[in-house]
Amino acid sequence: MSHVSAASLLDKVHHTEDPKIVERVLTLVDREGVDLIAELWSDADPDSLPGILWRLYMLRSWMRRDADGISRLWRLGEPTDTAASAIAGVDPAPEAADIARTADSILSGAFTGDFAVALERAGAFCDVIARGIKASVRQAGPGGQQGESALGTASSLNQTARDFLHGASLWRRGRLE
Repeated sequence: MSHVSAASLLDKVHHTEDPKIVERVLTLVDREGVDLIAELWSDADPDSLPGILWRLYMLRSWMRRDADGISRLWRLGEPTDTAASAIAGVDPAPEAADIARTADSILSGAFTGDFAVALERAGAFCDVIARGIKASVRQAGPGGQQGESALGTASSLNQTARDFLHGASLWRRGRLE
């Protein structure tokens, strides 16, 4: 069911020019709640279409929920313009509103543009935020359990970035199902 629903959703949006359909798919989690999507996709492997879509929706939700905190982490993780800024499509010193727009842009790009490029953007974004978390921990100094928890989050984001990049590679080869 998870594979069929993910493929159907992506196919429907890729074959429409109706902005209302794109908006409905983009805001699916906002409207229907995360539980419905989680029931369908959360257990899917990261190298599958439902697994990648689950990660994209969760990334967007997090980016919109904590846009201010994430904009601070971006500035810490990407202190100078690098390729990550260009790939992710984020300004060098983003504000919260920029992060929210980027969240929508990445996910909508997955539906209306090149899916692999959207995954690469998401991967670059996760890498920079992971670097920002690590920089934040270094700035705070030895923090015990809070520092360890933050570093665990950074490690998870690095893994998610790798999942997105692997998904992009699979998509280009026609093997992301």
